Amino acid sequence: MKVGVIMGGISSEIEVSLNTGREMINHLDHNKYEVIPVVFSKPEELVEKVMGLDVALLALHGAYGEDGTIQGTLETLGIPYTGSGVLASSLCMNKDLSKKILRYEGVNTPEWLCWDSLEDYSLEAVERLGYPVMVKPNSGGSSIGMEKVNDEQGLHSAVLKAFSSDPEQSILIERYTVGQEITCSILDGELLPVLGITSASSEWFDYSAKYEEGGADEVVMTLPPELDQSVRRAAMTSYKALKCSVYARVDILLLDGESYVLEVNTLPGMTITSLLPKSAVAAGLSFSALLDRIISYSLTERSKNKGVSVHVE
Repeated sequence: MKVGVIMGGISSEIEVSLNTGREMINHLDHNKYEVIPVVFSKPEELVEKVMGLDVALLALHGAYGEDGTIQGTLETLGIPYTGSGVLASSLCMNKDLSKKILRYEGVNTPEWLCWDSLEDYSLEAVERLGYPVMVKPNSGGSSIGMEKVNDEQGLHSAVLKAFSSDPEQSILIERYTVGQEITCSILDGELLPVLGITSASSEWFDYSAKYEEGGADEVVMTLPPELDQSVRRAAMTSYKALKCSVYARVDILLLDGESYVLEVNTLPGMTITSLLPKSAVAAGLSFSALLDRIISYSLTERSKNKGVSVHVE
């Protein structure tokens, strides 16, 4: 089977993507797959580079990776790809829209504002929300362009910074919620062991905490039964409401016995420090076995959508 590991891309998360791609290549079973690294920096390069692949293993993050555009391109080319489809990818990439859907489904999520431009800037609206707040791009990940703001003095510069990361997109002003951060990885509709996250040197799970060795303490959590049920319900409701498939990671804050969903990641990081592989190991799945399952489940999902019955070893 020709497996193309698609990495690089055009977003601000290129380095994370390349690290994810390298880890995938290192852990794929080379006796089972013909592994083909596919690095691109322009969308138009992709078409020629993916021709002849049996499956595209997506190691992308951010724009033209997690937002449904590359998924649509690969569907047009008839090339199966890993992870969620076009709709789920697009929904989860848009934090404002996904939070609205989660709230409609009865899932707790921190209060927020969404601004499309500096014309929406309103100190009064943020004051009603209450400081501190997190300012972040509405689309994007890896905590890039994200900042905690404690008062109105820091708000303007944080908003400018978030808009400058991509002038074409909107930004989120979200109430800062103090609580235990956890992450729930889901594989083929099954919840893997929940990990608790404590950043080593910052108040929140920022870029360095996510990707530097020793940046955060991440351990399997055993939750009280009632809270465990609340977390499972929040994670699975989010996964289903946003039409995810194959795998995803749901980031949650625990506060006063309640679960607050922060976001759903359809292509979570797969670097050496990433959370999904750690959850898989806690469930008894090696990195290699995790990739095998992602490929197998993805091929089944893509064939299901085409109405074709296939058997995947």
